Amino acid sequence: MEQTIYDVIVVGCGPAGMTAAIYAARANKRVCIIEKSVFGGQITHSPLVENFPGSLAMSGNDFAARMTEQVMSLDIAVEMGNVTAIIDQGPAKLLETEEGSSYRGRTVILATGAKHRTLGLPGEDELEGNGLYYCAVCDGALMKGKHVAVIGGGNSALQEAILLSELGESVTIVQNLPCYTAEMKLREAVEAKPNTSTVFSTLVDGVLLEEGRFAGLRLIHAQTGEKSELRCGGAFVAIGMAPENEIFGTVAALDAQGYFESGEDCTTRTGGVFIAGDCRAKQVRQLTTAVADGAVAALAACRFLGF
Repeated sequence: MEQTIYDVIVVGCGPAGMTAAIYAARANKRVCIIEKSVFGGQITHSPLVENFPGSLAMSGNDFAARMTEQVMSLDIAVEMGNVTAIIDQGPAKLLETEEGSSYRGRTVILATGAKHRTLGLPGEDELEGNGLYYCAVCDGALMKGKHVAVIGGGNSALQEAILLSELGESVTIVQNLPCYTAEMKLREAVEAKPNTSTVFSTLVDGVLLEEGRFAGLRLIHAQTGEKSELRCGGAFVAIGMAPENEIFGTVAALDAQGYFESGEDCTTRTGGVFIAGDCRAKQVRQLTTAVADGAVAALAACRFLGF
């Protein structure tokens, strides 16, 4: 049986990828999305989204569910798999997956997103889900009646802290900078919580263990070097995201941090390969910029195809 050649293959099913697929499908292109894990991407970890135009408030899960429903309502092929290689064959690109499947497309949109950045501490992997967590929506219920730490000072960290303040006994935010980097509304919301406090200019230096179990964090002040301990029932890490783009370096240039070097036009050095979303090098990574990238990349792919 002859292999289907899609007009557009989208790698990644987060907001950027789904937007790209929707735009391409509505332009009457034959579209396929390949996703390796969860529909919706990192937005599904956000308990409350209040800055998306047209919606006063929604959960990330609700947003992802509505987008998924929209994708499923269109003539879009959806495949599960981890793409491990893109081979430029001129008129078409061959995509190979870890599972052994292959797909061919005239254009490819990489919307691979980014993963949670870790602390880089010894034994961190073993403690994931056993003291160290990366999603308050997923694991916050485990903190009932406990003192909780949140590591980070951006929007995601403060969102986590607000949610955890309703679930745990108290919350301590550990921020390596002398101030928050989150938007003002979130700062005000955190400061209004009577059971929430923050230590600034402080780094996590290690993990406290008692009988092999997580018992808290070892801290060090960024300026003075003074060391301290923070005992807690769990710590939620919210220090940003990291891309997983290395395997696609043959078709798209990467910057020093591993993000795709693609501008606002979402193009790459390889004709027919486009970039969308948080995997792209840019100053602002928000839900609005992700869906904007998806639209731009899809329209760029359609232009490449000659509409």
